[in-house]
Amino acid sequence: MSAPVTALRRSGEFFAFCLDTLRALGRRPVQVREFVQQAWFISSVSILPAALVSIPFGAVIALQLGSLVRQLGAQSFTGAASVLAVVREAGPIVTALIIAGAGGSAICADLGSRKIREELDAMQVLGIDPIQRLVVPRVLASMLVAVLLNGLVSVVGVSGGYAFNVVLQGGTPGAYLASFQALGQLPDLLVGEVKALLFGAAAALVASYKGMTAKGGPKGVGDAVNQSVVITFMLLFALNFLVTAVYFQVVPQKGS
Repeated sequence: MSAPVTALRRSGEFFAFCLDTLRALGRRPVQVREFVQQAWFISSVSILPAALVSIPFGAVIALQLGSLVRQLGAQSFTGAASVLAVVREAGPIVTALIIAGAGGSAICADLGSRKIREELDAMQVLGIDPIQRLVVPRVLASMLVAVLLNGLVSVVGVSGGYAFNVVLQGGTPGAYLASFQALGQLPDLLVGEVKALLFGAAAALVASYKGMTAKGGPKGVGDAVNQSVVITFMLLFALNFLVTAVYFQVVPQKGS
């Protein structure tokens, strides 16, 4: 079978898997304990790396934009540009990359090991739907942690950008905050949270699908983990482009 046909078939299978997961969201019983355990695990492996990564992200954005706006003679808008860049783009992307790299790889490895040990087949024989029992709690937990983590990343990133702009670039605190108030608006924060929600769902769905379709023993599980991370990264950037394009078309920008 040729590569394009295989890729198309895998894409169709993944889409069907997403639809099955969506249908299983409203089924009873709700796996509350599994959801809490997965949310705690994903948050425990993601909080510290996300906070540490967001500091240089905010600093680099502040330094680059500060240098650019000085060349353009628009130093007073440094705060607005830095904060909007972090809240709209950098925060959700950092959150998604951390969750996909830490939480998603763990989800894929867990489900992949269950697959090669034939635990998933045994659950189906017993009349238990693996998607409802295992996938749905992980997807919901990933979405919840992504939304909450995005808030943390945005706060830390904005704080880092503020500190670097004021300390290293000689910016004034009042101008930094006033420019954001002039151009920023509530939908900017909401679109960041929507992106984080979608990114968290995408990371968990890709990781779950690759784990539940792993083949070839432990080596196959390792390959599935690597593939899930790469596919998730590619999917995240495509989703980010689509959401951003729709946002700019739907929401009028302040000050324009």
